[in-house]
Amino acid sequence: DVEREVEALARSKQAAVSRVRRAALSGGRPWMRVSDRLTEIASLILEQAMDLAMRQIGGQFGRPYCTDGSGRRPVRIAALGYGKLGGYELGYGSDLDLVFLHDSTGEQQETDAPEPLDNQVFFLRYAQRLIHLLTMHSTAGRLYEVDVRLRPSGKGGMLVTSIEAFRRYQFEEAWTWEHQALLHARAVAGDPGLQQRIEEVRMEVLCHAVRRADLKQKVAEMRERMRRELSSAKPGEFDLKQDRGGIADIEFLAQYWALLHAAEHPPVAHFSDTIRQLESLASADLVPQHTVDVLVRAYQAYRQVAHRRSLENLPNVVPAEQFATEREAVAAIWRATMEEPV
Repeated sequence: DVEREVEALARSKQAAVSRVRRAALSGGRPWMRVSDRLTEIASLILEQAMDLAMRQIGGQFGRPYCTDGSGRRPVRIAALGYGKLGGYELGYGSDLDLVFLHDSTGEQQETDAPEPLDNQVFFLRYAQRLIHLLTMHSTAGRLYEVDVRLRPSGKGGMLVTSIEAFRRYQFEEAWTWEHQALLHARAVAGDPGLQQRIEEVRMEVLCHAVRRADLKQKVAEMRERMRRELSSAKPGEFDLKQDRGGIADIEFLAQYWALLHAAEHPPVAHFSDTIRQLESLASADLVPQHTVDVLVRAYQAYRQVAHRRSLENLPNVVPAEQFATEREAVAAIWRATMEEPV
């Protein structure tokens, strides 16, 4: 019974998240460990939901196969996690930003049923079923909200894209902000072999597809637009995420530097989380250690308060004076890096 399986998953998630919350409230688990654990829980739930969707749709229409140079073989499917899931920053109420990829190729791409179904039709039904399983209401609640708008071509794109089409899109059509998003992404569930291929494509794109001539301009323009449109702060308040000198400034600085240097120093693009990106840049002597230390300390302070406020269901807005020193230090680094000529 599908509803019973989803309910069991929801109860399992509920219990795991409750344990994390209790440990956080008791002060026994810092925010980074909390985010790591919530991210692990989401990945495990997603893996099980993918298996359930495949059993359901595969049971109806057969499993997808393709014929390529190695003969007829089963098709692999995996999930690429973006945003908070990709960056190990998941919170208690975070949704999952997902892109689904497959490796179907060759002339004969259809299921192994007595009446075969074209693989593209199968992928559509599979993705729709998976999203339904993740978002449906059970007596134990919903598993997760899911956002698939970051897939190639956005809302008009395929729900499940071939890995090679994804690669072509990233090289030929993707905007700078999409490369920033890919830096903050990683393979999170599905076939292990395809997950490895996704990571290879990710690194190839970040090292060789980024348009660096106007990178600074594009990153700065996107960040300014976000400040204008997304801040929730009133006069005398500070939006921890969106205001000048806040979390997003630090994330965008890390992304700018990593994308700028990835071609010559690939390890700076390896990690999908902000702190390890910054530490990698310092280790390679691409950004001064003192600068990275200032940014990491501010980032950790902001995230700790944001985590505490999320436990109390409060918005990420604090009195402006609370982080005056950190804000000015981050804003000064932003100005020196993004607004003043090098």
